[in-house]
Amino acid sequence: MIHFTRTILDNGLTVICNTDRNTPFVSVNILYKVGSRNEQEDKTGFAHLFEHLMFGGSEHIEDYDRHVQLAGGDSNAYTTNDLTNYYITIPAANLETAFWLESDRMAGLNFSQHSLDVQKQVVTEEFKQRYLNNPYGDIWLKLRPLAYQVHPYRWATIGVSPEHIERATLQDVKSFFHRFYAPDNAILAISGNIEEKQALALVKKWFDDIAPAGLIPDPIPVEPQQTEERRLIVPDNDVPADAIYKVFHMGGRKSENFYACDIISDILSNGQSSRLYVNLIKNKRLFSGIDAYVSGDADPGLFIFSGKLSAGTDIQQAEAAIDEEIHQFIQDRISEHEVQKVINKTEARIAYSEINYQSKASNLAFFEFLGDINLINTETECYQQIDINKIKATAQAIFSPSNCSTLYYLKK
Repeated sequence: MIHFTRTILDNGLTVICNTDRNTPFVSVNILYKVGSRNEQEDKTGFAHLFEHLMFGGSEHIEDYDRHVQLAGGDSNAYTTNDLTNYYITIPAANLETAFWLESDRMAGLNFSQHSLDVQKQVVTEEFKQRYLNNPYGDIWLKLRPLAYQVHPYRWATIGVSPEHIERATLQDVKSFFHRFYAPDNAILAISGNIEEKQALALVKKWFDDIAPAGLIPDPIPVEPQQTEERRLIVPDNDVPADAIYKVFHMGGRKSENFYACDIISDILSNGQSSRLYVNLIKNKRLFSGIDAYVSGDADPGLFIFSGKLSAGTDIQQAEAAIDEEIHQFIQDRISEHEVQKVINKTEARIAYSEINYQSKASNLAFFEFLGDINLINTETECYQQIDINKIKATAQAIFSPSNCSTLYYLKK
């Protein structure tokens, strides 16, 4: 059981504290409730751009990383479709340094044309190197708009095109910052060797005077139910092997459907005793690698099959083999042993995440973002409540051709 306190400051900042005496460090995690799903259709990639801009200096602190390192700490960040997360790991004695750094860049970045130009160049180069000039790099740039027609999950966190970042103006990024980077759109989670009352007092000292944005979020379009199969063939790619992706719409992160789909994905492809590995790699040798996994998005997401074909395998043969595995999963018996093995692995993974103070800070912020922070202590029960009947019903409901989008990614 993870014990924590939860406080909301007058300016709307949600503060969560957890004491862990097993480490001399503290993790300070700030989650901003802004991801690529909050962007405008003609200005994508901004959430990811800000992940870079936030390390470019604030109004009173020119070099953020230098002060983190001088305090013996480490910092990083990541952006998803749903959120942007920043974290500092720092010795407990220097906790106030982390609050000083984070509060100053929340209160105001150092907006300059030079800083923006530098980070725009960094992000556009990342776009080109990782997504456009990397083998298989652009698959999700093609697959997302195939699977989604309305919801902003139809573009990746990097954005639709480098041009959206290249044409971003100083006013564009200022507007984005003042709208989303505010205490009432943030969750501050702290875990480590701290006394919770003292930590909360320091948070109030450094964050209390930051004004809220009063954000009224734009409604996010609901993706309509897919009613017919979609296909896309992308030929002549400079890749070592053909690849196939088949994606099916599924429930969002808090839904019962998510937990059932997560178990299904592990039965199919978690480990060398899983069905896809044994049948399609080991026995039939159709694939050099194949996975089944869930996207885990806050809003309804995707159940994904992805496979790299072995030399000599026809891609239609490969797809037929995946379809047969899906058919067998729905029709054949699922053993209690298969299900329990997956649930045991999941329980172990969750238990392991409770050991590490950095994981605890991140998870506390994430579950608060989802709207149910108590999931950090009860999520194991969500998995345990999924039985074989629920697994069968879920597989039959989502694995329908009319709910599927398929991408053939063919080598030259």
